[in-house]
Amino acid sequence: MSTSATAPPEGSPVPFFINGKEVHVNPEQRFKVVSPATGEVAHESAGANAADVEAALDAGANAFRTWKKALPGGRRDIFLKAAEIMARRQEELGGYMMAETGCPRQWADFNVTAAKELILDVAGRLATLDGSLPTPHSPDTGAMVVTEPFGVVLAIAPWNAPYILGVRSVLYPIAAGNTAILKGSELCPRTMWGLCSVFHEAGLPDGVLNLLFHEPAQAAAITQMLIADPRIKKINFTGSTVVGRIIGRLAGEHLKPVLLELGGKAPAIVWEDADLDNAAVQCALGSFLNSGQICMSTERILVHKSVRAAFEAKLAGAIDHIFGGAHDAPVLINSAGVAKNKKLIEDALAKGASLLYGDVNAQESTPTRMRPVVVTGVKTDMDIYKTESFGPTVALYEIETEEEALRIANDTEYGLSSAVFTEDLRRGLRFAKEIETGAVHINSMSVHDESALPHGGAKASGYGRFNAALGLSEWVRTKTITFKL
Repeated sequence: MSTSATAPPEGSPVPFFINGKEVHVNPEQRFKVVSPATGEVAHESAGANAADVEAALDAGANAFRTWKKALPGGRRDIFLKAAEIMARRQEELGGYMMAETGCPRQWADFNVTAAKELILDVAGRLATLDGSLPTPHSPDTGAMVVTEPFGVVLAIAPWNAPYILGVRSVLYPIAAGNTAILKGSELCPRTMWGLCSVFHEAGLPDGVLNLLFHEPAQAAAITQMLIADPRIKKINFTGSTVVGRIIGRLAGEHLKPVLLELGGKAPAIVWEDADLDNAAVQCALGSFLNSGQICMSTERILVHKSVRAAFEAKLAGAIDHIFGGAHDAPVLINSAGVAKNKKLIEDALAKGASLLYGDVNAQESTPTRMRPVVVTGVKTDMDIYKTESFGPTVALYEIETEEEALRIANDTEYGLSSAVFTEDLRRGLRFAKEIETGAVHINSMSVHDESALPHGGAKASGYGRFNAALGLSEWVRTKTITFKL
């Protein structure tokens, strides 16, 4: 194992970051990264072993001793510099994401820009972390409640929005004085390397942010090793509910707090008084942005019976306008995602559903591509009714009453995001109060995440909050100090 400060040339293996240095490993410790757009090997990446994990833990623990004492102004200046660097390197960083995930340039640029905004927002909030001076029961006693960081944080972020989700997984912890180990997705290691390189270029001290990857076969062993280590004090995980349950169980076994943002099955209610043109565009975007590979993606559209026919025509037109054309079909991260979505549609059709838009049997240029599909007539015995598709499929339901809309909207284990379309704000707020999700967006799509608003789910979509003041306060704990006067 050797270290180097040189950025990896295109096509070369992707290194780790440990204690502020790039760590390159021998060929036998690398794994291949395949581009979903071409099916070809894009490059190789370093894969962590026990020694690498130990080195990252040591680096984080040692750096915490000084980083926790860093003044807010110094942290702020580093983050402001990081935001500037991120903007300057947008084309480069976006290129990494496009090559590794197959996404279009617009989604990559949005990721970089949104990540930059998160950094700027946190830079402006650093001075808000404070304590209090409560009045104790005894008149001759004083008291202080101070906040302090936890220590070394384990952050696990996915591939589908790697700059947004990767940045927020480490930004809030380190802003609050913790150090972090980012266990980056093996599907986009160069993208995650780019993210961490921004913070190091901005002057983040050695060991404050460490980056590891592993080959898929090592996922369980590496994750268990990190969570079990006493130097890890808190964990955040963004990803599937299936894996989130495993992370939560492991954290619970070691009595460690965890923040989870998991899967979703977002409903969009289109009421009879909705602006149908807006609703159609927002539902198309909410369903099919990034090929539907967003935890907040619209997966169920609940349309009032009186406007169903008109809405269906407008939805088809919106999908054609935004996602149609003679170009290649959008890319999913792998062929398994395509197979899963086709299987969900085929099961629904076999049990009586009907195809409203798209062709589930369309042959595309690669097995990782699939165009939007909309089905209707979905019943509770169909797999797509309950299963998160995490792909370019959406089911449309007909409704007549508010009670029926809420029953269907809440008939899921998930509760991350939702949307309501109505020109009556009172009705919209009435729906918003009763929908069991962490966010409800009235007259805009279910996909919505910005720095000033807390983000997280309900039910099996996780617990805890990223973003805004709540996102920062997740990463400090209080300490009560009393003293005799």
